[in-house]
Amino acid sequence: MTDWPLQDAKNRFSAVVDAALAGRPQRVTRRGRPAVVVLAVDEYERLRRIEKANAPTLGELLLEIPRDGNEFDRLSLPARSEDL
Repeated sequence: MTDWPLQDAKNRFSAVVDAALAGRPQRVTRRGRPAVVVLAVDEYERLRRIEKANAPTLGELLLEIPRDGNEFDRLSLPARSEDL
């Protein structure tokens, strides 16, 4: 992955985009620290599909709730105003 200081990435944005479209993600740095990565939309969408496929379902999350029978502390919140 190529690193681009922000000012260079601005000045050569077409080159940054062309490289990303060619399948080479480009990292842009700000003050010497990684800030963003520019990648092709196809690659971004592929990564999102993988993320969604690995995300737990609602049922899986519910099954992870501890069932030890203990009570939990309830928050005492002020009542809502009737004006809303």
